[in-house]
Amino acid sequence: MFSPTGPTLSELAVQALSSVEHGYDLLAPKFDLTPFRTPEPILDAVVNAVRPLGPFRAGLDVCCGTGAGVGVLRQVCEERVTGVDVSAGMLEAAAAAVPGVPGGPAVEWVRADARALPFAGEFDLAMSFGAFGHFLPRERPALFAGVHAALRPGGRFVFPIPAPPRVGSRLYWGLWGFDAVMRLRNLVWRPPFVMYYRTFRLADVLAELDSACFTTELLPLPELGRLPDGSPRCAVVVAQRA
Repeated sequence: MFSPTGPTLSELAVQALSSVEHGYDLLAPKFDLTPFRTPEPILDAVVNAVRPLGPFRAGLDVCCGTGAGVGVLRQVCEERVTGVDVSAGMLEAAAAAVPGVPGGPAVEWVRADARALPFAGEFDLAMSFGAFGHFLPRERPALFAGVHAALRPGGRFVFPIPAPPRVGSRLYWGLWGFDAVMRLRNLVWRPPFVMYYRTFRLADVLAELDSACFTTELLPLPELGRLPDGSPRCAVVVAQRA
């Protein structure tokens, strides 16, 4: 799963025994060489789904990591794009990987906790890719309220969400096992490292977005294929600030 030039097992172990912030500071130089980076087919599919919803002037990548989402926003926003992350190391790697493009939107990087975003009515579009497992369910209302406040009226908060794995499949048990190990780790080790795959359930998330005063719709991403029952393997949540 990992590139030969990616992080070693010992490096991953050190990261896993650190806090979320420090762990990603350590992983940042090699993050894009791991399977944790959002794959290009997902990024391209989101671009295709979002572009018809525009035009957008300013975009925000929430928990931007090394900047994959900023690359998406640069394709659909006209004026400026902002990446925000709590890890200084990830922001440094993002700034190196996603330079500004002459004639394209301005790019800026902001270090901040996504649960307390320092923006008010500045953006037409917010996105996030692969970061929600770092937030406990009780923390998501503050996260969604902060995104809502960062958007202009009518602005949209967009993120992809895969179909849940089939119960009993290898992926199902793999995610269940990962979450169980993380819970055990956080019971016996400090500081905690919050990363759970099975706590971000679509029904719960839609209800929380509704409570944060978003209206939501789901758009399928047909490029990513369909399940045997015909439903999409992945969809994008589009939550609009009224």
